[in-house]
Amino acid sequence: MELRKKLYEVIFEADTRSGKAFDVVLLITIVLSVITVSLDSVDSLSKEYRIYFTLLEWIFTILFSIEYILRVYSVKKSLKYIFSFFGIIDFLAVLPTYLSLIFVGSHYLIVIRTLRLLRVFRVLKLVRYVGAAQSLQIAIRKSKAKIIVFVEVVITLVVIIGAIMYMIEGPQNGFTSIPKSIYWAIVTVTTVGYGDIAP
Repeated sequence: MELRKKLYEVIFEADTRSGKAFDVVLLITIVLSVITVSLDSVDSLSKEYRIYFTLLEWIFTILFSIEYILRVYSVKKSLKYIFSFFGIIDFLAVLPTYLSLIFVGSHYLIVIRTLRLLRVFRVLKLVRYVGAAQSLQIAIRKSKAKIIVFVEVVITLVVIIGAIMYMIEGPQNGFTSIPKSIYWAIVTVTTVGYGDIAP
């Protein structure tokens, strides 16, 4: 029972030192896993480093699987967590790699892990306790948090949209890799598009 309580404190409570450290390590791991699967979709890199990408993908998947099991174990109401928003996202984060053993190409769905970056909101929630003072330093600090959240949401959207376009359109329509598809999504979101890639 003491172990479960300690695990809950580390995994779910971002206000503690160990909880913050866990969240930071988790966010870095998520970013690295998304970068890995994105680079794996680039043909030239995939051919040369396929074994390393596959190895990294399985390492990340095993780590996230262990984390998911520990989350389910540490909460009092396991079913409530499993069917919660973050519980479903955490499950979907590990599913694609296992599905790739049955369905070829489904491991690219791993980019759904970017949704797990929404956990950064838990880390940043401490910002709301900063008093509403007139100092420039506090104003900049508040703006910084808002900008980080905004940029994170935009990055999450363009990565997911890019991955979806890569799967739907494919190389035959100019979407030759996830990074190139993400480029299309960024250009489309920020401008009217350059026209060099079109669905």
